[in-house]
Amino acid sequence: MSPSTEVLDGGWGWVIVVASFMAQLLAYGSPQSVGVLYPEWLHAFQEGKGMTAWVGSLVAGVGLIASPVCSVCVDNFGARPVTIFSGVMVAGGLMLSAFAPNVQFLIFSYGIVVGLGCGLVYAATLTITCQYFDKRRGLALGIVTTGTSVGAFIYASAQNELIVLFGLDGCLLIIGAVALNLMVCAGFMRPLNMPGYYLKQKAALERNTEEQLFEKAPLDDLKITAGSTSTTTEKTLTVKELLITVDSKDLAVQTEKKKGGLLAGLTIMKVIKKKQQAYCKYMHSMYEILQDQAMVSFCIAIFLFSLGAFPPVLFIEDVAQTQGLIEEVSVIPLVSIGAIATCVGKLALGTLVDIRWINGMYLYGFTMFAGGLALLCIPSTKSYLGLQILSAVLGFFSGNWSLTSYITTKIVGLDRLTQAHGILMFFGGFGIMLGPPVVGWFFDWTQSYDLAFYFSGGCVELGAFIFFLLNLPCWNRKHSENDRPDVHYTSNCEKVASVA
Repeated sequence: MSPSTEVLDGGWGWVIVVASFMAQLLAYGSPQSVGVLYPEWLHAFQEGKGMTAWVGSLVAGVGLIASPVCSVCVDNFGARPVTIFSGVMVAGGLMLSAFAPNVQFLIFSYGIVVGLGCGLVYAATLTITCQYFDKRRGLALGIVTTGTSVGAFIYASAQNELIVLFGLDGCLLIIGAVALNLMVCAGFMRPLNMPGYYLKQKAALERNTEEQLFEKAPLDDLKITAGSTSTTTEKTLTVKELLITVDSKDLAVQTEKKKGGLLAGLTIMKVIKKKQQAYCKYMHSMYEILQDQAMVSFCIAIFLFSLGAFPPVLFIEDVAQTQGLIEEVSVIPLVSIGAIATCVGKLALGTLVDIRWINGMYLYGFTMFAGGLALLCIPSTKSYLGLQILSAVLGFFSGNWSLTSYITTKIVGLDRLTQAHGILMFFGGFGIMLGPPVVGWFFDWTQSYDLAFYFSGGCVELGAFIFFLLNLPCWNRKHSENDRPDVHYTSNCEKVASVA
């Protein structure tokens, strides 16, 4: 089943966009607004801020670190089954968190289970969207990826109200029940290509039936289309037959095994040798990517920015309450302000980087520098309005995640984009996992957030300095500004939405 030009860039593809947008909204709504839940967990379990911060850091970082595994799952099983399974994980993890007896259980149920579910949703939605769109892929991915920011904006206020009405446990149960609608979103994800697993599985046949098939059924008999009476040399398999038919290569191996063990052994050795060569080639490619000075600087910048800029998402509400600026979470929480500013930042920075005379790498470095300044200003802010402004500024410049794919393509090219992006996501996820616990430990040590945010701001500024320093023109890098990827747009809307 190959995608035709008639089904691309329209038609059912827009249904896929809506379903993927809602899937990201439902999955990431609570994790992206975990800062509203954090003060409640501190009050309920009476644990240190560093230990409790592991919940929010894991739910955001696990999905990024496990992104290669999530992508493999989507490639083998398809977007629809993976989204259904992720709906069970996200909903189950949220509901289990309502019955958590301690923070350690919460780290597993909310941090790991929900985090992995979110990673699966992200991989599935982006994959199915890319399959349905070609010329308008930037626009479609731009709409889909804003689901996380919109979800954070909505869920921050919703969770605040649910906590007031039903308590923390009731809030998590209701949010978990709402997350079950991920299965509904999965129902609309009609695949264009059959996943690899379904093309190779032999689970529908029992072992005895398989042996009879190998002995009696010729290879041509397996190529009969259901309902077809004519015999042709090229016959197609229906979905049902693909689910129960063995791969022709496996059939050939089985036949060789019956003819002679030596021939079968040689075949197996050839397969093993090819796999070893593929793995060696992959590792060599990864090594070459990390030899690029610009790529190394980008990995360091991503790590330091994630280490310093993510903690405010988790701690900003507690900062306001600790300083006595507000007694409880406001109607429009600071997390919501940061989320909507991030959404605007993604679109605005995606538009700016498309301007020919703007250097995308310097633009990314500037966003890091400005975000670091906002972090350094948080300890000296003594009003709730000031925290609202800084949350908006930091959220806007945190939208620089929309520039990662563009800059990666500029550094390593399109051929190595997938591998390089996986490396970057690992560094980003690692920084996100470490950031909140480190900030929490600073508070437990000093009983103040001042030193913690000075540390966060210093990390971001250090990352910006390293990124600027290692990408100066004097290094004579092989990539010049003229090597920027040629991206063709069909409308101005796609320029605005070039965040993928």
